[in-house]
Amino acid sequence: MPQEAKMKKFLSLLLIVLLACTLAACGGKEEGGGEEESTGSDSLVIYSPNSDPLIAVAETFGEKYGINVEVVSAGTGECLERISAEKDNPKGDIMYGGMNYANSFNPDYVPLFEEYVAAGDENLPEAYRNFNGITTHYCLDGSAALLVNIKEYEKLGLNIDDFDSYADLLQPELNGKIAMGDPANSSSAWAELTNMLLVMGDEPYDEKAWEWVGEFIKNLNGVQLSSSSAIYKGTYEGEYVVGVSYEDPCVGLLVDGGGDKVRLVYPSEGAVWLPAGVAIIKNAPNMENAKKFVDWLISDEGQAEVAKTTARPVNPAISNTAKEMTPFSEINVVYEDMSLCGTNKKAWQARWTEMFTAAQ
Repeated sequence: MPQEAKMKKFLSLLLIVLLACTLAACGGKEEGGGEEESTGSDSLVIYSPNSDPLIAVAETFGEKYGINVEVVSAGTGECLERISAEKDNPKGDIMYGGMNYANSFNPDYVPLFEEYVAAGDENLPEAYRNFNGITTHYCLDGSAALLVNIKEYEKLGLNIDDFDSYADLLQPELNGKIAMGDPANSSSAWAELTNMLLVMGDEPYDEKAWEWVGEFIKNLNGVQLSSSSAIYKGTYEGEYVVGVSYEDPCVGLLVDGGGDKVRLVYPSEGAVWLPAGVAIIKNAPNMENAKKFVDWLISDEGQAEVAKTTARPVNPAISNTAKEMTPFSEINVVYEDMSLCGTNKKAWQARWTEMFTAAQ
């Protein structure tokens, strides 16, 4: 056979082999579901009631991994309603914050989230580990934080140095001047209510505690805000004299230099710290990025970022950097019966709403 003909035959055979390999590779991609099947994603959509410093932690994650993090900020109730409405076609990937004990076990919410236990969860204190297969805890929220506008408080003829307790909220001078959220729709307001019920009776959660809550509602005189941020921001600006809030954003105001305008008080009767949770939305569009975020959040690196904020890391080995954070040794720390509160959440929310409505 002439040399030119041999070369043509060789090239033809080579072309056939290459074509066969290409077809085999395409077929393997369609059927195998291996790594070639995944196109990857550079996005992560987060629904969150968190304050700005904790939102910044999520943005730091995005910068580290080259992921475009979109945060939809709204109250806990609004976030959960949105996730529920989108359950057949999820738009979000993560619920970041608002996943407290009651929400985590609420039968209406559990089906909305993916079962996932983060890498490193076993290294957290036992009380703060993932207890239901969906919720990973990343920080501790101080649920009893009373923010007082110093100037407005003293304009009432009261001594700011004497304000140190829940009992002081019943002072008649404060009638209509206290900002409180709605425990039926706000996770921080719900945590505040359960803290009150824990410490304001002869026994935790007894009728005497509810009687005190009734007197407190009367002193609110109809003030009940739908936004957690409106409470501490309104108190800072002097719209309210006292804001019944939570620790993270209140300490943030102090860090930003607001110590001459507001004072943060932990009630002497006792203050609870609850683990804040993050969960992956069922069938999240960006599932791998969602898992990566949850893993990173409780890693040493993620916890170090949390420690830079005004929330307390869930990992006790990592300390906060903000000097404005009052150490636990100076606070009367008490511990909530989270199971009891979770079981009674709907009933207690309904009772608050009934009492608040009746007081009007």
